[in-house]
Amino acid sequence: MKAVWYERTGAAREVLQHGDFPTPVPVAGEVLVRLAASGVNPADCNRRAGRYGRGMEYPLVITNSDGAGTVEAVGDGVDAAWAGRRIWLHNGQRGRAYGTAAEFIALDARLVAPLPDILDFAAGACLGIPCMTAHQAVFRDGPVEGKTVLVTGGAGAVGHYAVQLATWAGARVIATVSNPAKATQARAAGAAVVIDYTAENVAERVMHETDGAGVDRVVEVDFGANLATNLAVLKTGGVVAMYASTRVKEPVVPVLQFMFKAATVHFVQLGLSPLALRQQAQRDICRWLDEVPQAIHRVAGRFALADTAAAHEAVERGDKNGTVVVEVR
Repeated sequence: MKAVWYERTGAAREVLQHGDFPTPVPVAGEVLVRLAASGVNPADCNRRAGRYGRGMEYPLVITNSDGAGTVEAVGDGVDAAWAGRRIWLHNGQRGRAYGTAAEFIALDARLVAPLPDILDFAAGACLGIPCMTAHQAVFRDGPVEGKTVLVTGGAGAVGHYAVQLATWAGARVIATVSNPAKATQARAAGAAVVIDYTAENVAERVMHETDGAGVDRVVEVDFGANLATNLAVLKTGGVVAMYASTRVKEPVVPVLQFMFKAATVHFVQLGLSPLALRQQAQRDICRWLDEVPQAIHRVAGRFALADTAAAHEAVERGDKNGTVVVEVR
């Protein structure tokens, strides 16, 4: 098969190699997927670049973790009904060396989920890290029906899915964005209130929109930078679920202020979350896809497998609108 891999960390064009690689064979409990699309996420780029002190996890790594395609074969112990089914997958390159920038992947059957016929494979490749992370951030602490959820970065890859999922589940969503175009996207996703944080005081606006009550949950894209705002708007007993801290990577956390709010802070990292939680996310997302066929899946760019380095660079520029996808076939 054709694949893209690296044997040392570094810049995409310096370390990513495209060429022939042995086609995997599914062992017991695995499925073999013929990939049609591979999703590229910041986490994939960070691993390839060796950022945050990460070295090589394996001597050779096929890059990318998300993807979509068709089940080609099943290993022992896997229901034969999976064969031939269209699927989306997550955790392709987490805890294992071989990811989705390839024509085939063999992986644990519990990491795949059915892809509705209405969606193309590029949309399916958007559902892994972004949508699964959004699900965990929104629902880790239970149902949100009747609650108010603040989603920071409501037009980002994760935030846009968080707005859609929370709205589907019956929450009133307040989203923050950085410009009018992103405000339009957040509203299209279902946000009841959209705040441009570059032009308004977010805390004041949130408290106004909630009649001084504040919010029950925060889905947080920049934990360190938004600490003061979150403390100002969070209800007693509220939850902050953070999945990134970009501008302030090592924040000083005001522990007593969080304690006197009886607040919960969850640090969401999809690849390290328990399998049972990830499987629940898969089931809920599949139900959402069935119930909301008009759900929005934003493909920020499409690249050929041989151009995976360019796809990584497109993610690293930081201006993408959705998920960058490598089209394998």
